[in-house]
Amino acid sequence: MDRHDGSPTGSTDAATPAAGGTHRAASPGVEGPLPVVTLWEHFGAGADAIGREVAQRLALPYHQQAFSSEEIESDGRDRGPSAEQKAAQIESSLALAQVFSAMGGMYGGFDGRDIIDTQEQKRTLIAENDATVHRYAEEGGVIVGRNATVLLADRPRTLHVLLTADPETRIVRAAERAGISHDRAARRQKREDQVRVDMSKSLYGWDPSAVENYDMVLNTSRLSQDAAAEAIVHGVTGPGAAR
Repeated sequence: MDRHDGSPTGSTDAATPAAGGTHRAASPGVEGPLPVVTLWEHFGAGADAIGREVAQRLALPYHQQAFSSEEIESDGRDRGPSAEQKAAQIESSLALAQVFSAMGGMYGGFDGRDIIDTQEQKRTLIAENDATVHRYAEEGGVIVGRNATVLLADRPRTLHVLLTADPETRIVRAAERAGISHDRAARRQKREDQVRVDMSKSLYGWDPSAVENYDMVLNTSRLSQDAAAEAIVHGVTGPGAAR
């Protein structure tokens, strides 16, 4: 489970939906569910920028990660810089703290709490995330993180994509985009890659870094943002697209 760092819903519309709230620009004349792209990235591989571009090209919504890099870095204590974002940031940070608490171990432990209470907390977190992902899938679009890859593994017209790059490229890119030092970005890269995998293993029992879970693996050290987006869009709309 991940949670985002902006609006309360974590979603943006890449295009205005047609009457009745249904987008049809992605595959004109094709019946069935609207297409979905799930993205999972190694930190700094470009999922946000690529995901937004794919959503725009498909004229479908974009649903960003549940938890931001800043929140993971601060263990859910980040409150955001502006009054306008404060309420959403607090809600998101509290949710991350709940996830860490439910995961236990190095992320919070049980501290004498009844293990039944902890398991109930896990079930609640999973149920909430499941409902969110399936609601997003009904709208079609791009879903980053949120364990959507495993939740929608058998959904028709769904393309599952892993974005990766060599560590140094990812660190440099993340430092530039976040306006932070190379050393700080390197610390984020090491922690975030581990935390996001541990979340998925603890809550859903799968390894999001295992390439066999994906239809497409793209190395953004070698591919530009535009080329990566084009490859994903082709995987959705071109000959032999995900069915």
